[in-house]
Amino acid sequence: MVEGLVIAVIAIICVCGICVMAAARVVKQYERGVVFRLGRLREGIRKPGFTLIVPFVDRLHKINMQIVTMPVPAQDGITRDNVTVRVDAVIYFKVVDAADALIRVEDYRFAVSQMAQTSLRSIIGKSDLDDLLSNREKLNQGLELMIDSPSVGWGVQIDRVEIKDVSLPETMKRSMARQAEADRERRARVINADAELQASKKLSEAAQEMAGQPAALQLRLLQTVVAVAAEKNSTLVLPFPVELLRFLERATPAEKEQAVRAVSGAVERAPTPGAKEDKREGEESTEDEERTK
Repeated sequence: MVEGLVIAVIAIICVCGICVMAAARVVKQYERGVVFRLGRLREGIRKPGFTLIVPFVDRLHKINMQIVTMPVPAQDGITRDNVTVRVDAVIYFKVVDAADALIRVEDYRFAVSQMAQTSLRSIIGKSDLDDLLSNREKLNQGLELMIDSPSVGWGVQIDRVEIKDVSLPETMKRSMARQAEADRERRARVINADAELQASKKLSEAAQEMAGQPAALQLRLLQTVVAVAAEKNSTLVLPFPVELLRFLERATPAEKEQAVRAVSGAVERAPTPGAKEDKREGEESTEDEERTK
């Protein structure tokens, strides 16, 4: 009798232990527990730590509350300016309401992924190529708003959306390279023309200053001669003396004309070598005739 009672007590203890083990659950710090009793949602979310449920009646679902990093597959699309591109992105989101994420949508991860892909295609069609390449911050905000609007009812919050890469066709890359090269060449020519304009203005001011001081022109000429003579492989030829330049600078137009005439007359009056020889021969014949007489 006593042995049967002991066996019964041991059996009850074992059954209670099995029931406690079946009812015991541990919810981690980054999780929340949602309990369904006979298919109906129980009020209250089980917080992290040790919790108990009714065995064979309750069913506990654990929802991860961490931020999920999900890559969005690359999507092919045509921009508003008719350029074919391939864009991929990454989305960061987290569950803020465990019950809604479990009840309102079948698979919230898959739903967010599909919504991100469709929104990415839509944002590609509404944007220009220049916006995709240089104004990504604005596109990221628009993409985040498009995904976050329907996901609010799923108990999911979109934390951030980033466009990772924009792939262009090879022909478009070559065209953009030529465009960039032409733009750089245009800017170089504009800068060179601006420099020439500024230099011409400075040279004009220098010419006006030198016109008032003729000696400055002579000094500038000597400086140029020194600069040219510094090169060992150069030869400097001055076709007329510097003093003549100085005289012509000081002379009036009438004096210049008189000097030119004087030089021309001197050249005309100068005897040629043939005339001198004829004159000598005539003098010698006259002397011979006088001697004979």
